Amino acid sequence: MTEQVSITDDTAARAAAVALPLGISAACWVVCVHEMTGMDMGTSTTLGSFGFFAAVWASMMAAMMLPGATPAVLRFSAVHRARSTPVFVVSYLAVWALVGLAVYALYRPHGDVTAGAIIVAAGLYELSPVKQHYRRRCQERMRSGLQFGYCCVGSSVGLMLVLLALGVMNVGWMAAVALAVLAEKVLPPKAALDIAFALSIVALGIGIALF
Repeated sequence: MTEQVSITDDTAARAAAVALPLGISAACWVVCVHEMTGMDMGTSTTLGSFGFFAAVWASMMAAMMLPGATPAVLRFSAVHRARSTPVFVVSYLAVWALVGLAVYALYRPHGDVTAGAIIVAAGLYELSPVKQHYRRRCQERMRSGLQFGYCCVGSSVGLMLVLLALGVMNVGWMAAVALAVLAEKVLPPKAALDIAFALSIVALGIGIALF
């Protein structure tokens, strides 16, 4: 009986660890679609007031990043108390909130040539040892959401640059980048696929810059 109760409790804990990030992500997708409709102006997109951007950015990061973070949340919850899991999720999102501050300070509307150059650089980053290091780290057990967030930024910064270059308020590009982030978090690295993906980003950047 004790063993059955333990199994039941473990199953419930795992279900809660999955439901928390995925539930927040789903709600934030609804918020993003509502708030960003009509805001996309491609490379000429402006960020608006800091308060508006901060709210939208927080929703974007929760929507895009939490599905890919779910395996890390499960790994963390397997060895920590259940009430520690929300702290892991919140601290992970806090790292992305800090990234948002940098984005707001540095981002400027830009032209196609600049966008293309940024995307080419992002594609080359996908091939770098730094990217591969952080991608591997993201699939390991982490001590905290802050540590996981740091590694996730290192792994996903190139993909986020693609989104910022193409249109930070574009829901379609946001979904595409979110799928790429999810794939990189849950799938093991495969050189042929990774190189093909990186080169496709480089080709996209060249195409945007030239055409």
